[in-house]
Amino acid sequence: MTEVSMEKIVSLAKRRGFIYPGSEIYGGLSGTWDYGPYGVELKNNVKNLWWKMFVHEREDMCGVDAAILMNPEVWKASGHVSGFHDPLVEDKKTKKRYRADHVLEENGVDVGGMTLDDMAAAISERKILSPDGNPLSAPKQFNMMFKTQVGPMEDESSISYLRPETAGGIFVNFKNVVDSLHPKLPFGIAQIGKAFRNEIAPRDFTFRSREFEQMEIEYFIKPTDWQPAFEAWRMSVHTFNNAIGISSERVHELEVAAEDRAHYSKRTIDFEFDFPFGRKELYGLAYRTDFDLSAHAKASGVELSIIVDDATGEKLVPHVIEPSFGVDRTVLALLVSAYTEDDLGGETRTYLKFNPAVAPIKAAVFPLLKNKPALVEKAREVYAALKRTTPQIMWDDNGNIGKRYRRQDEIGTPVCITIDFDTLENGTVTVRDRDTGEQERVAIGELAGRIGAAC
Repeated sequence: MTEVSMEKIVSLAKRRGFIYPGSEIYGGLSGTWDYGPYGVELKNNVKNLWWKMFVHEREDMCGVDAAILMNPEVWKASGHVSGFHDPLVEDKKTKKRYRADHVLEENGVDVGGMTLDDMAAAISERKILSPDGNPLSAPKQFNMMFKTQVGPMEDESSISYLRPETAGGIFVNFKNVVDSLHPKLPFGIAQIGKAFRNEIAPRDFTFRSREFEQMEIEYFIKPTDWQPAFEAWRMSVHTFNNAIGISSERVHELEVAAEDRAHYSKRTIDFEFDFPFGRKELYGLAYRTDFDLSAHAKASGVELSIIVDDATGEKLVPHVIEPSFGVDRTVLALLVSAYTEDDLGGETRTYLKFNPAVAPIKAAVFPLLKNKPALVEKAREVYAALKRTTPQIMWDDNGNIGKRYRRQDEIGTPVCITIDFDTLENGTVTVRDRDTGEQERVAIGELAGRIGAAC
């Protein structure tokens, strides 16, 4: 693995059009990021592969796309209004606010299972100061949901929230899906969508932000089947990581202790990744029992059960296994995994060693010289033909051939195709491999199949 700093990742992401600071020309907005031309392609490739693997290639899965704004009673029933909090401390002098658990961790304190009183005691006993060296207030709870108003009135009756997770939309649509499709247990509902959290202190690039995207599954099971289902999904998480090219050497499983799990969870595994800023959660896998459906059934007065025996009509409220994947964290982990520095031809180079399946550009087509009309015309012909079968093909005639190679290396393009004078004579092109720099002659007619098979 190439050792990489966040400075290098952030610099490359901005320079090469992967990720930009949100609202940058106005000075930015903390905790928001915009995906550039290559970033959005990378992100869409991740989402498409996830959907293909977990929905299209399975018989027991379907998808939904629920609204971001929901009836506020949804979030009361789920416990988010009363319990979706992070501990906050304030610099008494500057009034800057920080996550209390982060401040403690940075001062060597294990915060597992700590209450607010425990945190206050640790700050006092250790005389922990703010990053600016000032005294800190006592910790207090801060609700991270974004509150908004729906409609023309601005009173208690118009309050709504930007959803803090996508799972809520799945649970409130459980009955609709059952009534529409009549699935049998076990089955799952998947969703990809935006979620919003008013983070106290966004940090570490896109890792902790206020607007982000999730890929989540609620897999409904009989209570007696939870252990084999949990194990199957645990393995599926690793299969997905391998398929998209996240370095397995950087991924670790953390069995979350009972005192650190959500109150409704009977078992939780965090899949942690070695980011440059430390080992942090990438994905989560939780056995949520029947908490969510039971809570929504009680609050709404609507029965949320499913028939498990057609002969007797027996019903039960299913239990749930939840694999949860962060899109933005996945993209960041891919950038870290793919970032490579080596020596090629006596020169140091940087390139992104993406799995071709997620590479934002699958191949780049060049004319050897852009001032030779015959080469340009032939190159355009090859480019147009390839783009019909693989849309993520790029045309590049800017600068000399060496600069084009380096530019394509930095955005992770697996192969570069150069149309030269031999092409006009025998119909072959030069295909250059990103990882090795090696070149070979390939017939034009073989290019589409070769690129398609790799991607």
